[in-house]
Amino acid sequence: MSCSLSLGTTVRFTRGALGRWAVVGLLLVLGVLGSSVHAQAPDTSQGPVYRVETADGQVLRGTLVSETDGEVVLDVRQLGEVTIQRTNIERLEELDPGRLRDGEYWFQNPQSTRYFFAPNALEIPKGEGYYQNTWILFNNVNYGATDHFSVGAGTIPIFLFGAEALPIWFLPKVSIPMPRDDVHLAGGAVFGGVLGAGDSEGAGLVYGSATVGGRDHNVTVGLGYGYTDGGFADRPGINVSGMTRVGRTTYLITENYFFPGVDDANLISFGVRWAPENFAVDVALARPLETEGDFIGLPWLGVTIPFGQ
Repeated sequence: MSCSLSLGTTVRFTRGALGRWAVVGLLLVLGVLGSSVHAQAPDTSQGPVYRVETADGQVLRGTLVSETDGEVVLDVRQLGEVTIQRTNIERLEELDPGRLRDGEYWFQNPQSTRYFFAPNALEIPKGEGYYQNTWILFNNVNYGATDHFSVGAGTIPIFLFGAEALPIWFLPKVSIPMPRDDVHLAGGAVFGGVLGAGDSEGAGLVYGSATVGGRDHNVTVGLGYGYTDGGFADRPGINVSGMTRVGRTTYLITENYFFPGVDDANLISFGVRWAPENFAVDVALARPLETEGDFIGLPWLGVTIPFGQ
């Protein structure tokens, strides 16, 4: 892995780099401020609002009128009162009024714990996880073993092209409970190696991160020390990333890496995530800060499928 750059001892930024830093910072601030711009919460004075999934795949949402051991009655917009037999109910949940916007239910962000690749400090809930594929070749699986500890692994199946070696990596992460709901801390690592490569040394990094915000709108700053050949880098790499939800299934994301003293390694990226409840597609462009000329950026395409929800 190339995370373990040999970092220098001085910090040098060109005027162009500083300008791009300002753009990155502005977008991140706008993302956090965007968390306060929502439609007004619906009137729930008539009673709690429930969402029902039936055994045959129908989804109904309405105000609870009554319920017994045998049935549930909902007042559904445009349908009136609907009676559902409990034997036909696959899932019944009371909805958070804050997630009802202009008559639509904004489900919880199913991909709230990561940006394009980098994790934030939010925890993966126990029993939930996701599979991520990027450009077909890069594969990751992450799973919440407890409410504050997740494990993951990834590989690139280059054996499909006749190679005997197999790169693999492991991704443990510990989320630290905090007294405030909008502040999160975490620590983790990437342990990488190559199976079938003889006595080759492993490589990877250890990191800590702090996230401010919730699952729909957040900003993360992380520090990571790369290692390879049995030694750590002298200086950390810095990750600054952010996410903001701008629609029921649409998110704006930026993920950026800065390496003091290695100007040509600094990288910024911006993109969009389309994320219904059962999958997500990420499309982005990544660009080195010091790139000159007409180069726009390298494309990023990823697909993620959550499980265990």
